[in-house]
Amino acid sequence: MDWAARKRAIAGAAARLGFSAMQVAEPDLSEREAGLLAWLEADFHGEMDYMRRHGLLRARPAELVPGTVRVISLRFPYWPAGAAPAQDVLADPRLGYVSRYALGRDYHKVVRARLAKLLAFMETLGPHRGRVFVDSAPVMEVALAEHAGLGWRGKHTLLLNREEGSFFFLGEIFTDWPLPVDEPVAPHCGRCTRCLDLCPTRAIVAPYRLDARRCISYLTIEHPGPIPESLRPMIGNRVYGCDDCQLVCPWNRFARRVELPEFVPRHGLDAPALTSLFAWSETEFLERFAGSPIRRIGWERWLRNLAVALGNAPTSPDVVAALMARREHPSLLVREHVAWALARHGASRGVVLHSRFCGDGTG
Repeated sequence: MDWAARKRAIAGAAARLGFSAMQVAEPDLSEREAGLLAWLEADFHGEMDYMRRHGLLRARPAELVPGTVRVISLRFPYWPAGAAPAQDVLADPRLGYVSRYALGRDYHKVVRARLAKLLAFMETLGPHRGRVFVDSAPVMEVALAEHAGLGWRGKHTLLLNREEGSFFFLGEIFTDWPLPVDEPVAPHCGRCTRCLDLCPTRAIVAPYRLDARRCISYLTIEHPGPIPESLRPMIGNRVYGCDDCQLVCPWNRFARRVELPEFVPRHGLDAPALTSLFAWSETEFLERFAGSPIRRIGWERWLRNLAVALGNAPTSPDVVAALMARREHPSLLVREHVAWALARHGASRGVVLHSRFCGDGTG
């Protein structure tokens, strides 16, 4: 069987589906196991307990999907062409910054649908057993993409590519086909440390080593409890995720702008006023974020994040009034962050707390 021809056919189908590159790797990540265990032992995963539960399964694709002999790794660019300039939004503390990948529809659904079509195409070429992944299972996608030669792991731990920077999603197809593998590429970060130097919370504690407990993306998305007070001022106006380490990376001057309808900014999220977002009702939150990755964090975390950003905003009657309107919110998590924000504006009088958070964030 001509596996090289079959691989070329798959790559052509992937390109037609919008993937910017496709390459193949063997599913052996044994050299990453020691580093993964050290990262977990340092508790750098924070409260993402599933990381510890999955353990070394993340580094053993053939155990996750028995019969896997190759991993097809793909890039899918997402930087929205028409979005407000990221640096302009970050520079205006009256606005809320949403990570550029989350301005439109949920990428899990967008990319997974295309991977499913690619898998269906493969099945037309011959009998096949495979499974698709998009950041949705214990898969070390950056390591696999690096093995496949889609790029190299930057010092911020994300995949970098000379032609596209890092503003892309990764997807995988685990397959039982022995397709020809591709060679890794050499890293091209050199002595650059811009991502480490610019990280607002110093979450990149060393090259290639991220402490999620300090990462703004983790704190505003994955972290379920109160955001540590010492880190709140550093979050600035970032209300969902953070792109700083990517925005400062020289390679992202080559990032591909895309005009996919799925990634067009919805509800003005590319440059929204914080006070307007904070005024949404829970019903508005659920309706407007239907099909968005932001909906997953829930109403309380969304208000928590906005309260922190409003606490970092310039003091104004509108900001204080917005916070005062939530000072007796039913959620203790929200009330505590509103109280902190109001105190930052010298307007904490009359805020209802009733109790204090314990150190473990359980209330």
